[in-house]
Amino acid sequence: MTDEITVIPGDGIGQEVTPAAVDVLESLEIEFAFHEADAGDHVKEETGEALPAETYDLAASTDATLFGAAGETAADVILPLREAVGSFVNVRPAKAYPGVDALRPDTDLVFLRENTEGVYSGHENRLSDDLSTLTRVVTSSASEQLAEFACEFVADGGYDGFHVAHKANVMRETDGRFRDSVLAVAEERGVETEEVLMDAFATHVCLDPTQFDVVVCPNLAGDVLSDLAAGLVGGLGMLPSANIGPERGLFEPVHGSAPDIAGEGIANPAATIISAAMLLEYLGHDDDGQAVRSAVEGVLEDGPRTPDLGGDASTDDVTDAVIDRL
Repeated sequence: MTDEITVIPGDGIGQEVTPAAVDVLESLEIEFAFHEADAGDHVKEETGEALPAETYDLAASTDATLFGAAGETAADVILPLREAVGSFVNVRPAKAYPGVDALRPDTDLVFLRENTEGVYSGHENRLSDDLSTLTRVVTSSASEQLAEFACEFVADGGYDGFHVAHKANVMRETDGRFRDSVLAVAEERGVETEEVLMDAFATHVCLDPTQFDVVVCPNLAGDVLSDLAAGLVGGLGMLPSANIGPERGLFEPVHGSAPDIAGEGIANPAATIISAAMLLEYLGHDDDGQAVRSAVEGVLEDGPRTPDLGGDASTDDVTDAVIDRL
């Protein structure tokens, strides 16, 4: 059976790291059909819209989408793409790898972030010259869906349970609903949980990240706290992510378009290739996904390395080294 994959390089270094990940996927003995599409700043300049309808439709109809990066139009691209795949959870691992200069080398976390609601639901209003408002949306149904995924995730991954990060002591109705819904599902499923206030988590994870493994968060908290964890493992350039829906997924590195180095051929493809490994696992190719992860980790440890990691290798050099290991 052929897996149908939409490939959207996007802007900046997305044009370099996304083809690198595709090269890795093509080196495997799996039958893929790749459908390249376009989105981002340059598309908006040419057409007036950052995400063409045909790109949205491809993401909404293929098995999975691999996305590179977007610049100023990121919100106009990635949020609709997440909608296209029906994503309800954003999976963001933050792991320190051998060979990478990490602030906390013992960091190995996975954030499971609610992906549809909270302050990102788009209900903002400018009511006067002095007043703007933002409505925060939290439903029991979305929180429960995230909790169900989290319970399956920890069971499949062999974890003891998960932490729930929230701010229900202040946002009693919204984060209170999120917390209560998640904890109720976990209790019903027999999964152990611990609560942590999100601001306390920000302190504790910096002092000792080994206190945590899987962290379930509302939308904004998951965004901010996973970026904080990125600082512990060497920066955003090391973080992959997956946006999971009921029938398809969207996979992307957490980093942006890096216009300062775009076009120089020195972008680090590691986060995009690991995102491709997550794509493989999502499609049921677990052994191949683990093989890609191991190959990337081996190259990170032994080299070659791109300049951001202290080396002088090109994007192609690193990609070729990963494929050689495979």
